[in-house]
Amino acid sequence: MLLELRKLMTSSGETLPFETSVDLSDMPFGGCKPVTEPVLAKGQVRNTAGVLEMTGTVETVLHGICDRCATAFTRPVQYPLHAVLTTEPESDDFEDPWVFELVNDCADLDDIVTTTFVLNMDSKLLCSEDCKGLCSRCGANLNLGTCGCKPEPDPRFAALQQLLDKK
Repeated sequence: MLLELRKLMTSSGETLPFETSVDLSDMPFGGCKPVTEPVLAKGQVRNTAGVLEMTGTVETVLHGICDRCATAFTRPVQYPLHAVLTTEPESDDFEDPWVFELVNDCADLDDIVTTTFVLNMDSKLLCSEDCKGLCSRCGANLNLGTCGCKPEPDPRFAALQQLLDKK
């Protein structure tokens, strides 16, 4: 979807709200496709002294298998959207992923939303940010409770443990 910004470019201090959705269901992340619902983006573009700044949020619901505990999950995610829109192309020496070039005074919302989502997406899919994973010995899901395995002593501290045992 293209967002026409010609009027906003000539009106300093003005804002233009936007809302769109992008289908990223075919985009793989870590060998699977966890984005099965549209990615919704909403926010505004503000002209501040001739600089067009886009702010807002992108959100969707992830469906996948947790990389730590191997359970299926459904989890909503929301990421901040912040981009600078310019009519001048960037130099080849420095490319900022948060600066987007306008084409015919229009912003490509699909490109901006996709870039924002991909750059904010975690490299590992987790059922929750505090997922405890699986026990390395017995394979029990530690999110459901402790497994009963005794912790293995670190061999690097064996000499210190012997001193403690003597007391």
